[in-house]
Amino acid sequence: MPVTVTRTTVTTTMSSSSGLGSPTIVGSPRVLTQPLGLLRLLQLVSTCVAFSLVASVGAWTGPMGNWSMFTWCFCFSVTLIILIVELGGLQVRFPLSWRNFPITYACYAALFCLSSSIIYPTTYVQFLSHGRSRDHAIAATAFSCIACIAYATEVAWTRARPGEITGYMATVPGLLKVLETFVACVIFAFISDPVLYQHQSALEWCVAVYSICFILAAVAILLNLGDCTNVLPIAFPTFLSGLALISVIFYATALVLWPLYQFDQRHGGQPRRQMDVSCSRSHTYYVCYWDRRLAVAILTGINLLAYLADLVYSARLVFVRV
Repeated sequence: MPVTVTRTTVTTTMSSSSGLGSPTIVGSPRVLTQPLGLLRLLQLVSTCVAFSLVASVGAWTGPMGNWSMFTWCFCFSVTLIILIVELGGLQVRFPLSWRNFPITYACYAALFCLSSSIIYPTTYVQFLSHGRSRDHAIAATAFSCIACIAYATEVAWTRARPGEITGYMATVPGLLKVLETFVACVIFAFISDPVLYQHQSALEWCVAVYSICFILAAVAILLNLGDCTNVLPIAFPTFLSGLALISVIFYATALVLWPLYQFDQRHGGQPRRQMDVSCSRSHTYYVCYWDRRLAVAILTGINLLAYLADLVYSARLVFVRV
């Protein structure tokens, strides 16, 4: 849905076809000589080099290594698809809204590469013995950092400016939706073991909060990518405002309940890391329960701030139909 920025104007389409409302762009090799094209070539090369270095020595053992390898391969593949679409002028034939898809993907890719650039060296590379595998892993980490910067630069270049008519995902609330869903996915990874929350109904409520808010934010993103915001029984701006308000209230309760029942002894929590027997294990790829609880508490606060900013910025959007 296109938006205007002030006040940002968001434009909404009357049809669910991704080609309507978007200008037809004729493909040309000159796309690659433009600043954005050169930036995407850098993204393509850096992610390709990262996974190639790791694959050549098989340095991706364990879930953290697998995640990093998936990140680099996924980002390489989608960036290649974007370049092919632009070279061939196939934007109007693309099944998703080209007004919203590239910047949504760039934002996710920046977060993916950022996570790999932190997780891979801290949970894997530092435990490798000196040699060819370690050298390749360090070089892959460096190229992952380059890819992260390149994707973040694309987001900065293509995001909405005040007074500009653009797609919703290019606005601050749209980009915050990407951050909110990404953080929620990280939370889900940390609470993948039901032992962390099944012993208290208050903690189960927190898990419900993370799930409900994730689903609502994901629906908002998918509706914009599919150019089908008109299928909602209520106006899309009303849906966005309600989503942000409900998420702020829900996350505020989770920010209180999760630390209270995880770290307060009066409610069965463990205030100190030494009290958790799982933290006494020494394993390269293992994150103990207390560390997971702390990580979830921090990420809950981060997402609450994101939803608060989302609520504030959503009030500054002006939606128009095209």
